Amino acid sequence: MAKSKEVLILDKDHIQKKTTRIAYQILEDNFDEKELVLAGIAERGYIFAQRLKSILEQISTFSIIIIKITLDKEGTSLNASTDISPDRAAGKAVILIDDVLNSGRALAYGLGVFLNVPLKKIRTAVLIDRSHHKFPVFSDFSGLRLSTILNEQVSVRLNELDGGTDAAWLL
Repeated sequence: MAKSKEVLILDKDHIQKKTTRIAYQILEDNFDEKELVLAGIAERGYIFAQRLKSILEQISTFSIIIIKITLDKEGTSLNASTDISPDRAAGKAVILIDDVLNSGRALAYGLGVFLNVPLKKIRTAVLIDRSHHKFPVFSDFSGLRLSTILNEQVSVRLNELDGGTDAAWLL
């Protein structure tokens, strides 16, 4: 069987524009907040969260806490850790962030980190939403909604992690 050809779906400029647009949507949804929590799923979701934080610091007045969630995305049960206690999010608006939403498992597990924390509200943000949800998790903010077939994959390459130029590819 021949390997499928890579198709560029987002280049560096498109990723930057979509990140900026999502930041403005987050600002609009949280304009009355004094403090916001961005919770990024390691590794690419956390890098995306850092980028959103940088833009939000330029366009908003609220302070931003960023939490890195590390989880076993392939596991069959929730096994997650955070670099900052999830209790820091108590009473605050939380944006749970990942690079790609496929089945919804990673975001569902990420939500699990906050189950025992009384939040003001929780939203989700992803760069690409593939719409193959197996879990009842949907993106509140997305850069691109993409209909794909199940055997296709989306690969997001970010300079901070992969070197080179930012890009998203359909494989």
